[in-house]
Amino acid sequence: MDQIANPSLGFQRNPDKVITVEPYIGTVTVRAGDTVIASSTKAKVLTESPYPPALYIPFEDIDFDQLRKTESSTHCPFKGDASYWSVLPAAEAGQDAMWAYEQPFDEMIEIRHHGAFYPNKVTVEAEPA
Repeated sequence: MDQIANPSLGFQRNPDKVITVEPYIGTVTVRAGDTVIASSTKAKVLTESPYPPALYIPFEDIDFDQLRKTESSTHCPFKGDASYWSVLPAAEAGQDAMWAYEQPFDEMIEIRHHGAFYPNKVTVEAEPA
């Protein structure tokens, strides 16, 4: 078996935990008011019980000129350390509206260079193909 360079201790301690990452077939658009923050046909759906599915959008399809990285961070024992960005057009309501695992654990490498948005802070529209 290949050696894992950045393994998740969460999966080592809880091998029955299931997190799936699959392509979203369709278009995902994120808006703050009338301003489009992101739009992609290459999004991924991360499913992890008991949480609702999260849509992860490739960094290349996110308008980082509309975002500001914050000092906020959280840790997930399965995915790694999350960084946060605030959505500028949304002002206070958009604080820490996007998160990303910039250096995820090896088991979650599929979400590297992708960001997800809180649907209660911005409008996330997912239109199936």
